[in-house]
Amino acid sequence: MRKSILYTISILLISCRYAVCFAPQGRLITKTRYNKDTDDDRPPRHVSSSLQSKVDQQDETETAKTTGDIDECSFQDMEIGCIDPLMDDLTNELQIDDTAVESSSSSWSSYGEFAKTYPNVNNIGIATIKTASADLLAQVGIAHTPVSDIDWQRAFLFCAFGATYLGAFQYWYQVNIFKKLFVNIDTFTSQPWGDKLKDTEGLKSLAAQTVVDLAVLTFIYLPTFYVFKAGVFSSRTDPSAWLSSGLDNYSTNFAKDEFDLIRVWAPADLVCFSVPLYLRLPVRHVV
Repeated sequence: MRKSILYTISILLISCRYAVCFAPQGRLITKTRYNKDTDDDRPPRHVSSSLQSKVDQQDETETAKTTGDIDECSFQDMEIGCIDPLMDDLTNELQIDDTAVESSSSSWSSYGEFAKTYPNVNNIGIATIKTASADLLAQVGIAHTPVSDIDWQRAFLFCAFGATYLGAFQYWYQVNIFKKLFVNIDTFTSQPWGDKLKDTEGLKSLAAQTVVDLAVLTFIYLPTFYVFKAGVFSSRTDPSAWLSSGLDNYSTNFAKDEFDLIRVWAPADLVCFSVPLYLRLPVRHVV
């Protein structure tokens, strides 16, 4: 679209410039001519200096052409010379635009190939960066902790949690285990959305995967999260104390957490488990 607009503008500009600069025989068009009978060689005020320069150049060219100092070919080249710079600028802009588009497309294509070839590594990397960034944001942005006072041990623990649970464990059960429990997952996820809505068996499998994932979130993720949280924020170093405190908080907040979990992850899972397998976890990390 942008190319079409640029080409259209260039044609209009060239046409207008040619009409202003040259008559069909190479004569410069101007309604105002100098009064050669006067001693004042200055152009009238309504004639621009750039236009006067072209008048002088055209008169010199005609004189040289008449006396045989230049040939017809060089005269034609001089006429085209005022248009060539405009075309050169337009061509350079289009080339730069094409290069930027190709570079952007190449970058996304390279990432897509990497995600398909190493889906587990891609997922662990995203999960680790996500949890580490979230903790640093909480420390600096929310708690207003100076950068020099950041708790790097806490940040490292969040990195470990993101890499092990959100990265490796989730990929293991949501991709490797689900492929064994539910048949034709690859076929269903690789279909267009219109065909997915007509695939009855695939939709049943999608619903079953969602139910299993909600159960894992309820009975594995939430307890693990509360125990991990107790270990990070507790002043005690006894792991049994972290376990006891974490499970107590899990029980206390169970009703509210379960309501929020179903409200958020039931619809989110329907989307996450419908995309191609190599995008299943990256899409999940967006939620």
